[in-house]
Amino acid sequence: MATSRFVRDTGLTARMVLTMFLLGGLFVALVVVLMLAFRGYSVLIAAIAIGIAFYQWWSSDTVAMRAMRAREVTREEAPELHGVVDRLCALADMPKPRVGVADLAVPNAFATGRSPERSVVCVTTGILQVLDARELEAVLAHELSHVAHRDVLVMTVASSAGITAGLLTRFGQLGGMGRSRSAGALPLLLVAVLGSLVVYAVSFLLLRLLSRYRELSADRAGAYLTLEPAALASALQRISGEVSATPRRDLRAASAASALCIVPALSGGVGGLLATHPPLRRRLEQLARIQTELSRPAG
Repeated sequence: MATSRFVRDTGLTARMVLTMFLLGGLFVALVVVLMLAFRGYSVLIAAIAIGIAFYQWWSSDTVAMRAMRAREVTREEAPELHGVVDRLCALADMPKPRVGVADLAVPNAFATGRSPERSVVCVTTGILQVLDARELEAVLAHELSHVAHRDVLVMTVASSAGITAGLLTRFGQLGGMGRSRSAGALPLLLVAVLGSLVVYAVSFLLLRLLSRYRELSADRAGAYLTLEPAALASALQRISGEVSATPRRDLRAASAASALCIVPALSGGVGGLLATHPPLRRRLEQLARIQTELSRPAG
């Protein structure tokens, strides 16, 4: 976890390590099976796996920005927004990330990037119109805590693991089409296909579990940094209300990076089991407890 004045969360750190360990082990096992199944393409498969992993790590910020139709803004273009980020970074004693704005009417915010030095904090034009200064500061503190905790990178890698597994397996199927008809190659091919499905399923579930916890962690960290949990609670209610009132077709524009946003564009199914964010009620209850704690007289 990055060094900053945001409160540390050992639970988040443990979950990130476990997620990366499980997905890394499954992914390596899948690559080995594919290399055994298609020996003539083993070097190419290994190179593709390494290349995809590097690309996801290197371009995590630009991919998310492109998905949300966002662009980086200078201090001259958004002086007030930069001013809030400057104050929070000084308060948290952390490097200042780049600042971006997404031209979307849906109020939301997100953070992305492979490291605190290569991160970007982005807000939509809709959220700038909906929130007041205190609420916006609380939201940005929430997003900066994601950068300080480095959970954005883990989320990016975890979300791409299943997709990468599927692409590698598909490549192996196409590349080994000629020899896959043999009795010896067919069992390995079936194992490779099954392995890709397992990697996708595990990454999907781990991503949701980690995502729900990291949002609660960011709520806590942001509230303790600003000492304004009530402002974050008010912001979450405003954003959730606006999102609920937005037509579903308009929400699809922000759904590509929904897991990274402070409030999901689309809710999860199966009673919230597949949701990327905890229920709003749970988040508000946590912030209310922090408000009570901060209101107690010292000593």
